[in-house]
Amino acid sequence: MENIVITIARQYGSGGRTVGKMVAEKLNIPFYDREILRMASDESGINESLFNQVDEKLEKNSLFRISKDLYDGKIIPPDSDDYTSTKNLFNFQAKIIKELAESESCVIVGRAADFVLKDYENVMSVFVHADEKFCLERAMERNSMTEEEMLRYMLKRDKFRGDYYKHYTGQEWWDARNYDLCLNSGKLGFEKCMDEILAYRNIRFDLEK
Repeated sequence: MENIVITIARQYGSGGRTVGKMVAEKLNIPFYDREILRMASDESGINESLFNQVDEKLEKNSLFRISKDLYDGKIIPPDSDDYTSTKNLFNFQAKIIKELAESESCVIVGRAADFVLKDYENVMSVFVHADEKFCLERAMERNSMTEEEMLRYMLKRDKFRGDYYKHYTGQEWWDARNYDLCLNSGKLGFEKCMDEILAYRNIRFDLEK
Protein backbone atom coordinates (compact mmCIF):
# COMPACT_ATOMS: atom_id res chain seq x y z
CA MET A 1 0.00 0.00 0.00
CA GLU A 2 1.51 3.27 -1.14
CA ASN A 3 0.12 5.61 1.50
CA ILE A 4 -1.45 5.00 4.90
CA VAL A 5 -3.46 7.55 6.88
CA ILE A 6 -3.96 7.48 10.64
CA THR A 7 -6.85 9.49 12.07
CA ILE A 8 -6.93 10.33 15.77
CA ALA A 9 -9.93 11.43 17.81
CA ARG A 10 -9.21 12.25 21.43
CA GLN A 11 -10.72 13.13 24.76
CA TYR A 12 -9.64 16.53 26.06
CA GLY A 13 -6.48 16.17 28.17
CA SER A 14 -5.78 12.60 27.06
CA GLY A 15 -2.78 13.64 24.98
CA GLY A 16 -4.17 12.31 21.72
CA ARG A 17 -2.70 15.21 19.78
CA THR A 18 0.71 14.62 21.39
CA VAL A 19 0.53 10.93 20.54
CA GLY A 20 -0.42 11.79 16.96
CA LYS A 21 2.59 14.07 16.60
CA MET A 22 4.84 11.38 18.03
CA VAL A 23 3.53 8.86 15.50
CA ALA A 24 4.01 11.30 12.62
CA GLU A 25 7.56 12.08 13.70
CA LYS A 26 8.39 8.39 14.11
CA LEU A 27 7.12 7.60 10.63
CA ASN A 28 8.47 10.85 9.16
CA ILE A 29 5.09 11.75 7.68
CA PRO A 30 3.03 14.98 7.82
CA PHE A 31 0.83 15.81 10.80
CA TYR A 32 -2.39 17.75 10.26
CA ASP A 33 -4.61 19.43 12.81
CA ARG A 34 -5.71 23.03 12.40
CA GLU A 35 -3.60 23.26 9.23
CA ILE A 36 -6.63 21.76 7.50
CA LEU A 37 -8.52 25.00 8.15
CA ARG A 38 -5.91 27.03 6.26
CA MET A 39 -5.92 24.51 3.41
CA ALA A 40 -9.72 24.58 3.24
CA SER A 41 -9.60 28.37 3.15
CA ASP A 42 -7.13 28.30 0.26
CA GLU A 43 -9.27 25.75 -1.60
CA SER A 44 -12.57 27.58 -1.13
CA GLY A 45 -11.52 31.22 -1.15
CA ILE A 46 -13.44 31.63 2.11
CA ASN A 47 -11.58 33.71 4.68
CA GLU A 48 -9.66 31.52 7.13
CA SER A 49 -11.08 33.50 10.04
CA LEU A 50 -14.52 32.01 9.31
CA PHE A 51 -13.09 28.51 9.64
CA ASN A 52 -11.37 29.48 12.87
CA GLN A 53 -14.53 31.02 14.30
CA VAL A 54 -16.90 28.19 13.38
CA ASP A 55 -16.28 26.06 16.50
CA GLU A 56 -17.07 28.98 18.79
CA LYS A 57 -20.14 29.83 16.74
CA LEU A 58 -21.46 26.27 16.86
CA GLU A 59 -20.68 25.84 20.55
CA LYS A 60 -22.96 28.78 21.39
CA ASN A 61 -25.78 27.57 19.14
CA SER A 62 -28.25 25.56 21.21
CA LEU A 63 -29.98 24.27 18.06
CA PHE A 64 -26.70 22.77 16.87
CA ARG A 65 -26.62 20.45 19.89
CA ILE A 66 -29.91 18.79 19.00
CA SER A 67 -29.93 19.03 15.19
CA LYS A 68 -28.19 16.98 12.54
CA ASP A 69 -26.62 18.07 9.27
CA LEU A 70 -25.15 14.80 8.07
CA TYR A 71 -22.11 15.02 5.81
CA ASP A 72 -22.91 13.97 2.25
CA GLY A 73 -19.72 15.01 0.47
CA LYS A 74 -21.39 17.71 -1.60
CA ILE A 75 -19.81 21.15 -1.97
CA ILE A 76 -22.26 24.04 -2.09
CA PRO A 77 -21.49 26.30 -5.12
CA PRO A 78 -20.14 29.86 -4.68
CA ASP A 79 -23.31 31.48 -6.03
CA SER A 80 -25.38 30.01 -3.20
CA ASP A 81 -26.32 31.97 -0.09
CA ASP A 82 -25.12 28.94 1.89
CA TYR A 83 -21.59 28.98 0.46
CA THR A 84 -20.13 30.16 3.79
CA SER A 85 -22.52 28.13 5.94
CA THR A 86 -21.13 25.91 8.71
CA LYS A 87 -22.13 22.88 6.63
CA ASN A 88 -20.10 24.04 3.65
CA LEU A 89 -17.13 24.93 5.85
CA PHE A 90 -17.21 21.34 7.09
CA ASN A 91 -17.60 20.08 3.52
CA PHE A 92 -14.44 21.90 2.43
CA GLN A 93 -12.50 20.53 5.40
CA ALA A 94 -13.70 17.05 4.45
CA LYS A 95 -12.64 17.65 0.85
CA ILE A 96 -9.12 18.49 2.02
CA ILE A 97 -9.04 15.43 4.28
CA LYS A 98 -10.01 13.19 1.36
CA GLU A 99 -7.42 14.76 -0.91
CA LEU A 100 -4.74 14.13 1.72
CA ALA A 101 -5.80 10.50 2.12
CA GLU A 102 -5.58 9.99 -1.61
CA SER A 103 -2.17 11.59 -2.03
CA GLU A 104 0.06 10.88 0.97
CA SER A 105 0.68 9.07 4.22
CA CYS A 106 -0.14 11.32 7.17
CA VAL A 107 -1.67 11.66 10.62
CA ILE A 108 -4.90 13.68 10.92
CA VAL A 109 -6.26 14.78 14.31
CA GLY A 110 -9.92 15.61 14.85
CA ARG A 111 -12.34 17.08 12.29
CA ALA A 112 -14.36 13.80 12.25
CA ALA A 113 -11.72 12.53 9.83
CA ASP A 114 -12.41 8.92 10.79
CA PHE A 115 -15.99 9.28 9.52
CA VAL A 116 -15.04 11.26 6.41
CA LEU A 117 -12.57 8.52 5.47
CA LYS A 118 -14.56 5.50 6.73
CA ASP A 119 -14.72 3.91 3.26
CA TYR A 120 -11.01 4.30 2.53
CA GLU A 121 -9.05 1.04 2.72
CA ASN A 122 -5.79 2.87 3.46
CA VAL A 123 -7.07 4.51 6.66
CA MET A 124 -6.91 3.38 10.29
CA SER A 125 -8.80 5.24 13.01
CA VAL A 126 -7.76 5.68 16.64
CA PHE A 127 -9.55 7.06 19.70
CA VAL A 128 -7.38 8.15 22.65
CA HIS A 129 -9.01 8.50 26.06
CA ALA A 130 -8.09 8.48 29.75
CA ASP A 131 -9.64 8.74 33.19
CA GLU A 132 -10.70 12.11 34.56
CA LYS A 133 -7.80 12.41 36.99
CA PHE A 134 -5.19 11.88 34.26
CA CYS A 135 -6.88 14.30 31.86
CA LEU A 136 -7.28 16.93 34.57
CA GLU A 137 -3.66 16.72 35.71
CA ARG A 138 -2.36 16.97 32.18
CA ALA A 139 -4.69 19.86 31.29
CA MET A 140 -3.62 21.75 34.41
CA GLU A 141 -0.01 21.66 33.19
CA ARG A 142 -0.93 23.89 30.25
CA ASN A 143 -3.52 26.22 31.76
CA SER A 144 -3.81 28.67 34.65
CA MET A 145 -7.34 27.73 35.74
CA THR A 146 -8.33 26.29 39.09
CA GLU A 147 -9.04 22.55 39.11
CA GLU A 148 -12.77 23.23 39.35
CA GLU A 149 -12.65 25.61 36.39
CA MET A 150 -10.56 23.20 34.36
CA LEU A 151 -12.87 20.29 35.06
CA ARG A 152 -15.84 22.31 33.84
CA TYR A 153 -13.87 23.33 30.75
CA MET A 154 -12.87 19.72 30.01
CA LEU A 155 -16.46 18.54 30.26
CA LYS A 156 -17.57 21.41 28.03
CA ARG A 157 -14.94 20.63 25.36
CA ASP A 158 -15.73 16.93 25.31
CA LYS A 159 -19.45 17.65 25.12
CA PHE A 160 -18.85 19.95 22.16
CA ARG A 161 -16.70 17.34 20.41
CA GLY A 162 -19.47 14.82 20.89
CA ASP A 163 -22.12 17.26 19.64
CA TYR A 164 -19.97 18.24 16.65
CA TYR A 165 -19.39 14.61 15.70
CA LYS A 166 -23.05 13.64 16.01
CA HIS A 167 -24.23 16.72 14.11
CA TYR A 168 -22.19 15.81 11.02
CA THR A 169 -22.02 12.00 11.28
CA GLY A 170 -25.17 10.94 13.12
CA GLN A 171 -22.99 8.76 15.35
CA GLU A 172 -21.64 8.94 18.88
CA TRP A 173 -18.10 10.31 19.10
CA TRP A 174 -17.17 8.10 22.08
CA ASP A 175 -18.54 4.83 20.60
CA ALA A 176 -15.66 2.35 20.24
CA ARG A 177 -17.38 0.82 17.20
CA ASN A 178 -16.47 3.92 15.19
CA TYR A 179 -12.74 3.25 15.53
CA ASP A 180 -10.21 0.56 14.71
CA LEU A 181 -8.27 1.09 17.91
CA CYS A 182 -9.12 2.66 21.30
CA LEU A 183 -6.26 3.43 23.68
CA ASN A 184 -6.21 4.51 27.33
CA SER A 185 -3.28 6.91 27.52
CA GLY A 186 -3.63 7.17 31.29
CA LYS A 187 -2.73 3.50 31.64
CA LEU A 188 -0.36 3.12 28.70
CA GLY A 189 1.43 6.47 28.59
CA PHE A 190 2.18 8.27 25.36
CA GLU A 191 5.13 6.13 24.24
CA LYS A 192 3.19 2.89 24.54
CA CYS A 193 0.18 4.44 22.80
CA MET A 194 2.48 5.28 19.92
CA ASP A 195 3.88 1.74 19.96
CA GLU A 196 0.38 0.24 19.87
CA ILE A 197 -0.62 2.42 16.92
CA LEU A 198 2.49 1.45 15.00
CA ALA A 199 2.02 -2.23 15.83
CA TYR A 200 -1.59 -2.17 14.69
CA ARG A 201 -0.56 -0.32 11.53
CA ASN A 202 1.96 -3.04 10.71
CA ILE A 203 -0.52 -5.84 11.32
CA ARG A 204 -3.48 -4.18 9.60
CA PHE A 205 -1.57 -3.33 6.45
CA ASP A 206 0.71 -6.36 6.50
CA LEU A 207 3.85 -4.24 6.67
CA GLU A 208 5.89 -6.67 8.74
CA LYS A 209 5.80 -10.46 8.62
